[in-house]
Amino acid sequence: MTAPVKLAGFPAILAVLFAGGALAGGLIDPDAPGPKAEAQSAGRRAAEAHGMDGMAGDTHAAADGERTSAHGPMSMGVRGLAVAENGLRIVVEDPELRRGRTEMLRFRIVDDQGRAVRDFDVEHTKRMHVIVARRDLATFQHLHPVMAADGTWSTPLRLRRAGSYRVFADFSHDGRATTLASDLRVDGAADLVPLPAPASTAKSAGGYAVRLGGGAPRAGQESALRFTITKDGRPVRVEPYLGADGHLVALREGDLAFLHVHPTEQGHGTGAGRDDSIGFEATFPTSGRYRLFLQFKHEGRVRTVAFTSEVE
Repeated sequence: MTAPVKLAGFPAILAVLFAGGALAGGLIDPDAPGPKAEAQSAGRRAAEAHGMDGMAGDTHAAADGERTSAHGPMSMGVRGLAVAENGLRIVVEDPELRRGRTEMLRFRIVDDQGRAVRDFDVEHTKRMHVIVARRDLATFQHLHPVMAADGTWSTPLRLRRAGSYRVFADFSHDGRATTLASDLRVDGAADLVPLPAPASTAKSAGGYAVRLGGGAPRAGQESALRFTITKDGRPVRVEPYLGADGHLVALREGDLAFLHVHPTEQGHGTGAGRDDSIGFEATFPTSGRYRLFLQFKHEGRVRTVAFTSEVE
């Protein structure tokens, strides 16, 4: 091929590369905000600045008892492996916390232009759910922060043990569920503990005993998880919590992948035939061990109990 022919074909090659780059950009960031999205969110920002998310953040802590970003593969139902996803990013104001001190955890969710996002959908009765767990999954907290007018979320947080923690911001924006995660650090010698062995029963503060049923889960298959709660040997009928019978967070051992778990309707029937168990459906993407944190409400208080589940 002569030089003139090569040069003649060069613009065509550039056009193909440009089109491919534009397509790839759309796949990486399909939710990039446009003028219409900015106009729709303007009114919601003013409303949320006046406290639509609640007067104060509420905290529920347990007793001390691969769907990734654009840089990695995606797995069914897994979130929380990256600080950025779906064109959004979590920015933690100060990841260094002092052990045993109640401090304010502050963070923002920003778009790909660095602008704070202020319009969030209501999911499970809240616009933002925050999960904080130590890397060895020995501690767990579920927080509901409050958003300021500038888009900064804040909530009191007390971490009693030294070590590395993972903070998850779980929310929905423009109808798309997203979980972003970042690291927190508490100075001091960390006394890491191994994950407890799988067991079908566990206890929580207040004298509650919880039994996990539903069979052995298998990787890649939808599994039914059913929790039956008793106190002093008597069945407990839970109160609504976050719009359901209970709330369940599943974290994978090692990378702390955050699993999306769906609640199912339970408590059907009457009298002796009534089923008071709390049901969930989960798809565990890989074999291995997962830590399940169940939260339920009874007599006006939220309790937390944890299980280790071995997935085949």
